[in-house]
Amino acid sequence: MSGLLDTSVVVRYLTGEPPDLAMLAAQVIDSDEHLLITDVVLAETAYVLTSVYGIPREAVVDTLVLFLQKRNIFPSALRKETLLQALLLCRPSGRISFADALVWAAAIETDDKIVYSLDARFPRDGVEVRRSRAS
Repeated sequence: MSGLLDTSVVVRYLTGEPPDLAMLAAQVIDSDEHLLITDVVLAETAYVLTSVYGIPREAVVDTLVLFLQKRNIFPSALRKETLLQALLLCRPSGRISFADALVWAAAIETDDKIVYSLDARFPRDGVEVRRSRAS
């Protein structure tokens, strides 16, 4: 059996707050069930942990990397290795947003590896970043 994880479950599990909901989240996540996580849930979880809980970016990256390495957690669309690489792009500084890193991950797994972005900080490693079709 498998199911998709929602941001609320992941955040409760990772923060342990509130304890009653964290316990319910742990019952699901620490089970043997095959669980899927979307890139949207990863981005939203990163946002909640940094913005609402005030957890430093480096700690959020490390926590999400460890979470993705659980044996029963699987990305719903991208390869796990690619998602881990994307998260690590966010670790050094606030220069690369979690959302941009996840768009980068999606681009890495496409044939053309092209991203249209007006953001000068968009990660360029392994992808072609264009401002327009004429670029």
